[in-house]
Amino acid sequence: MTIEPTRRAFLKAGLAAGGGLVIAGYLPPSPDARLAAQRGGFEPNVWIRINADNSVRIMLSMIELGQGVMTAMPMLVAEELDVDWNRITTEWAPADRRYGNPSFGGSQTTAGSNSTRGMWRLLREAGASARAMLVTAAAQTWGVAENTLTTEKGEVVHAASGRRVNYGALADRAATVPVPAKVALKDPKAFRLLGQPLPRLDVPSKVNGTAEFGIDVQRPGMLVARVVRCPVFGGSVAKFNADKAKAVPGVKHVVQISTGIAVVADGYWAASRGAQALDVTWNEGPLASLDSAAIRRRYVELAAQPGAVARNEGNADVQLATNAKQVERVFEAPFLAHAPMEPMNCTAHVQADRCDVWVPTQSQTATQQAAMAASGLPEAKVFVHTTFVGGGFGRRAEGDFVTDAVETSKAVSAPIKVIWSREDDTKHDVYRPVTYVRMWGAVDAAGNPTLWKQRIVQQSLLKKLNPNALAGSKGVDAISVEGAANLPYAIPNLRVEYTETDPGIPFGFWRSVGSSVNGFVTEAFIDELATTAGKDPYQFRRGLLASHPRHRAVLDLVAEKSEWTKPLPAGRFRGIALHECFGSIIGLVTEISIANGTVRAHKVTCAVDCGWIVNPDTIKAQMEGGVIYGLSAALRGQITIDKGRVVQSHFGDYQVVRIQEAPVVETFIVPSTEAPGGIGEPSTAVIAGSLVNAVFAATGKRIYSLPIKLS
Repeated sequence: MTIEPTRRAFLKAGLAAGGGLVIAGYLPPSPDARLAAQRGGFEPNVWIRINADNSVRIMLSMIELGQGVMTAMPMLVAEELDVDWNRITTEWAPADRRYGNPSFGGSQTTAGSNSTRGMWRLLREAGASARAMLVTAAAQTWGVAENTLTTEKGEVVHAASGRRVNYGALADRAATVPVPAKVALKDPKAFRLLGQPLPRLDVPSKVNGTAEFGIDVQRPGMLVARVVRCPVFGGSVAKFNADKAKAVPGVKHVVQISTGIAVVADGYWAASRGAQALDVTWNEGPLASLDSAAIRRRYVELAAQPGAVARNEGNADVQLATNAKQVERVFEAPFLAHAPMEPMNCTAHVQADRCDVWVPTQSQTATQQAAMAASGLPEAKVFVHTTFVGGGFGRRAEGDFVTDAVETSKAVSAPIKVIWSREDDTKHDVYRPVTYVRMWGAVDAAGNPTLWKQRIVQQSLLKKLNPNALAGSKGVDAISVEGAANLPYAIPNLRVEYTETDPGIPFGFWRSVGSSVNGFVTEAFIDELATTAGKDPYQFRRGLLASHPRHRAVLDLVAEKSEWTKPLPAGRFRGIALHECFGSIIGLVTEISIANGTVRAHKVTCAVDCGWIVNPDTIKAQMEGGVIYGLSAALRGQITIDKGRVVQSHFGDYQVVRIQEAPVVETFIVPSTEAPGGIGEPSTAVIAGSLVNAVFAATGKRIYSLPIKLS
């Protein structure tokens, strides 16, 4: 399904959706566009419904993964609508292109820290347009000029006469008012909601247990399935005998689907026991002898040759040949699993004329497309019911677990909930790509950097989205080089290269994506250049940021708040890092100790410039969560391959940082009037760099490969 949301097509789609005009806030109306009252309410666009009782429903197209969009998105609408925050309810949007994110070509996808960045103007204009129509309706009712009216907490106010009327009472008349072609947005100085630490709307239901996650879904007549997959990537079923599986009490069906063999039972335990009893012979395919060592050898070979040029300033190769005081290093980062707390799951019910899917997804669009392909039904017959999500980190933008459920439901003619085990989740993920990076750098006699050359070898994330992408970008994967090609430091001879390869291991988007590697590599290497120059790491970076005042301000703030210049207690050490990704700039200082060869992070000081602020409480929470996620990866995260299959299987051997190990994270937000940047992922990208720099401060040993190993 190709989504091309032209302005007029978007508007017409809204009209066709049902009584009343529904338009996106940023789209101008057609000349004959009018609103109609619908069931006693006022729906000025697809995002807002104002009821006669003055309550307001706001539609959510971005998915709540724990990052706070269930609060941030309504705040954007409510600020411009000027409504009473306590009167708001929310509802998940269905799979419908009218709710698409403009930054993703209209796809309904929650990823890339792009919820606020992609939707802020659209949602604010939706609210402002509705408010303008309500003001017009009040002016007509009272026979006064519109410019004599103001709004406040869901009421239109005429100060001169002391009259007030709530929005609900204006609904019928507002439904007849023309949609304004253009609306003015509030001056940030007039904000009442935006910038305030409002309590999150998702928290009460999560605390009292009423929040429905995908794994909680129940449907009449529902069965539960486990899918048995070939342990080797790219392998397939050669033959199987279902007799032993069917002998397990509770097992109802054993069916082959495109991803493996589904064992269907009346509950998860029976399905799991049936899956364990299944007798399968696999065709392991061409990757049956592949291991991590072979993958690395291929990457080393490729890194010996020039790559496609992502950025080139000055002449790095000439400088490399003539500069005597230079540093050459190799950095490596492993495959990583996503490991969300809620494993992959999906509930589907395929019937003759419709397919319903209940799913914790990061993309209603990808879910609908996967369900269409698996069911054979057209878009209009496939309905996506979104649930809360117990962690995504990029994994739930995929459609494989949707395919599992839809194909199984179609095969057995019943509603099916497919649940992956933790082992399934670990061994059949789409992994953060393994990466091999060669670095060259040099400083002059005065300690100024003169050379920076970076060559990245990695699977192409851009090709995952578009198989022909590299042909149009001269071989450069913009996603893989993010955080490197936009290096802010002033270095006269700077070159960044990219080389694609694909060992055949499934890969995908992992929290902070390209920056998850490049934040580590660039900040570890700039730190080493500072040491080579005999300079303080903070001051060295600062001297290279004259043309980037926002970066310098973040760096200065994190240095100040961490008391960088003051000595630490005995046994404590710290490292600094600065990185920009997803439109936000993050500075971290990490304080550590080392005992018995184990690194322990005690405190992380964070400074962030993410443009103007929606909810500061959400920003702080995301900085904390991103730090912990990245810390787990830097200290312990590693997926290795042996005989074409993943070695790790569970949190026992794919470990994460536990509560008692978590550092204190202090976050300081830089006031800004810039357009909002992303906040869900950036701190994940920065923590490894600051951590390995702290390890150097403690041991004098540079870390070039993750996870950190001191022996």
